Amino acid sequence: MARMRDGINGGTLGTWIKLAGPESVEIMAYAGFDFVVIDLEHTALDLGAASNHIAMARALGMDPLVRVPDHGLSVIQRVLDAGAAGVVVPHVDTAEQARAVVRATCFPPRGDRGSGSTSRAGRWGLLPRTDYLEYGNEQALCVVQLESEVAIRNAKQILALDGIGAGFVGTADLSMSMGVPAGSDEVDRLVTSALAAAAAAGVPLGTACATSDQALAALDRGYDYVVVSNDTSILAAGARAIVNALKATAR
Repeated sequence: MARMRDGINGGTLGTWIKLAGPESVEIMAYAGFDFVVIDLEHTALDLGAASNHIAMARALGMDPLVRVPDHGLSVIQRVLDAGAAGVVVPHVDTAEQARAVVRATCFPPRGDRGSGSTSRAGRWGLLPRTDYLEYGNEQALCVVQLESEVAIRNAKQILALDGIGAGFVGTADLSMSMGVPAGSDEVDRLVTSALAAAAAAGVPLGTACATSDQALAALDRGYDYVVVSNDTSILAAGARAIVNALKATAR
């Protein structure tokens, strides 16, 4: 977790995990990614698969984040007790929503998360309860996704909240919500605004990228970390490249 908090300011590199087999996480660790984001929002992955991915990442010294499907307390609580280094929460548009999400990641009196110290996060009951509670309140990373014009307009207030560990700009949903292309000037201006808000709050800001070139451009622009491609796209692209090369040779 310390690696995630410290490294995220230095251009940390992550990727999405969308497949159920734990080999995906294993491969990404051996490839050298700093962290993975296990995606429960846009996949058919369940909590059992997420738990296996978290265990694999932890065993290989890589930080596992989980993108939860919504703001619900129950899923956030369960993935954190499964040992996730933090949660990525989609569609956080207001400071009120961000405050509720932070409370879902923290124990009372700071939040509403229930105690489950016999879970992986509590080392199956072997970690002293005080350490389990302190880790949950001080180390679990709460990452809020800013994916609408409203969210970007509120970014200064959202990112300044105590307990927000990082922000994440979802440019695809942002552009769709505005009805403009992803590379438009309107989106570019909002990204600039979000970067300024994150810098003012002293909070790392990241984004998703499809390619390494896009990732390098994002880091050059001022993003602190990037989530590049995903296990399914990497597999699909590799398969397509082999097929295309062989078919071209056969002709």
